[in-house]
Amino acid sequence: MSDYLIKATAYDGMVRCYVAVTTNTVEEARKRQDTWPTASAALGRSLTITAIMGAMLKGDDSLTTTIAGDGALGQVVADANAKGEVRGFVNHPHVDFPLNEQGKLDVSRAVGQGVLSVVKDQGLKDYFTGQVPIVSGEISEDFTYYSANSEQIPSAVGAGVLVAPEDHVIAAGGFILQVMPGADEFVIEQLEKSIAALPQLSHFIEEGNDAEAILKQLIPEDSLQILERMPIQFNCTCSKERMLLAIKGLGAAEIESMIKEDQGAEVTCHFCNEVYNIEETELQALL
Repeated sequence: MSDYLIKATAYDGMVRCYVAVTTNTVEEARKRQDTWPTASAALGRSLTITAIMGAMLKGDDSLTTTIAGDGALGQVVADANAKGEVRGFVNHPHVDFPLNEQGKLDVSRAVGQGVLSVVKDQGLKDYFTGQVPIVSGEISEDFTYYSANSEQIPSAVGAGVLVAPEDHVIAAGGFILQVMPGADEFVIEQLEKSIAALPQLSHFIEEGNDAEAILKQLIPEDSLQILERMPIQFNCTCSKERMLLAIKGLGAAEIESMIKEDQGAEVTCHFCNEVYNIEETELQALL
């Protein structure tokens, strides 16, 4: 099944709903980053939530989320746009710990304490930047805190990643439910009850349930109005031209050093690990 996302409203427009299944996307990121299980869970949760946030944008808008903790992972970075394309990486992919007391991958320990930041490029002169402290390191809770405190939109955020003993990703997905201003207290209470009763998300997806099934676990079907379905996929925007532009930004002295010492350059994309070999003649052209 291809990855996709559903946009919907519920309770007469008082709640906006976004639900995604991202198993293939997270597995693609795992393979490219060579992440170990705990790192895969952290990266997968972040990719899933960032992809959903990207789907809230319009046109050519994009955003970058960064979880910068003092744990073993270092930074967890994800980029997404309004087209359902997402990419991401962790500084230290070879991180894995014993399961925590709940029998889950210990993402909180791997993330540690620090800050969560979101930068949105909405085609304006200045980027929108929001930043909050990491409250748990479990990532979903951190994005919930971000939504309420940085964007002033009370939201429930959830994401799950199930990793096989052989390290590949079995299931991944997530949701964001946004409560609109003026929503009835009854609606908020119903959402809280539904979220509390929700089966463990990654196992629910592993059992073959799709985004619609997740949504119906969260919202009564007669209250739902599905607006759109869109594909989600891992896609990196790197290219040789972008790499050359980045090298040009290093300055003439650094480029001359590359020519003299290495007769060229090898550049690797952080996001997809694609390797670009830059010839000496190409570096001379930059000068």
